[in-house]
Order: sequence, then structure tokens, then C-alpha cells
Amino acid sequence: MTTPNDPILVLTTGGTIDKLYFDALSEYKIGESIIARVLDTARVTQPVEIGEVLRKDSLELTDADRALIRERVIAAEARRIVITHGTDTMTVTAQALGTVPGKTIVLVGALAPARFSETDATFNLGMAFATAQVAPGGVYITMNGTVFRADEVVKDRERGAFVAKT
Repeated sequence: MTTPNDPILVLTTGGTIDKLYFDALSEYKIGESIIARVLDTARVTQPVEIGEVLRKDSLELTDADRALIRERVIAAEARRIVITHGTDTMTVTAQALGTVPGKTIVLVGALAPARFSETDATFNLGMAFATAQVAPGGVYITMNGTVFRADEVVKDRERGAFVAKT
């Protein structure tokens, strides 16, 4: 478990959680991260550091992008890391982080942008923060009210949810 002064590092990479919507004729765009505002609204008292890595839809992430995310995680002093990420390739990035030693890494995203009133982002982010504080070292995904070990989960597009691998 983290101590009161043990900060959680949040690395943002883009994805639906940070998408913007301009008008009915526009496509969603990844904007400046809203994570700091979400954490402030939630009155999070755990020390937090936020760093931007990318602003991409996860379908656009490359192996080089995943290597960059991995480098940032390894270089971080923090032992507890939350990564905001698009849901389409979240499990691929989790695999790329699977052998990082000595850290608890939690990937989290949303199926609706955090800027929307009916979003799963705030709940998912809360789950990620709780997981980062209490889970042993390893890589996890927190979605749909569930904590998954990253190598034991898939996104079920038909159900619009992450589910345990069968």
C-alpha cells in the first residue's frame, strides 16, 4: 500500500477519455488532458504527478509509441503509475509493459469522453487510483468496475466492456 507521501504518477496518452467534441458535424479530437480537472473535482488528496506522453487515439499508436510509454514508466521514480489510454489497443500496450519490474502499473480508459456527463471515465479513474495504491507490482487494467490483471483481459466490442479471457 502507498504511504501518504508516495505520489501516483499519471501518464496521459490520449484515447477517448480525453476526446473533445466540437459540434454535430465534427469528429472527436484528442484535446488537452482533462485528468487534472477530474482529480481536482474528486478531491483526490493522494499526491499526484501528471505527465503527458502522447495525444493519440489508441488505434494510431505504433510500436515506437509503446516503447516511449515503456521508457517513461521505467525512467519514473514513482512506483505507482496510472496510464490513461484508449481502449482499442490498451491490452497491447499492457503487454509491452508486462516485464517492467518493481512497479504497479494501471491502464485505464473510457468508452465515453470524460467531458461528457454520462461517462465511465471518472469511475474508471477512481478504480485505477485505488488499484495503484493497494495492488502488488504488476500490470493491471481497470474498466467496467473490475480490476483485471493485464494478461487476463480482452475488450468485448459487442458488449462494450472489458471481460476476463476465457
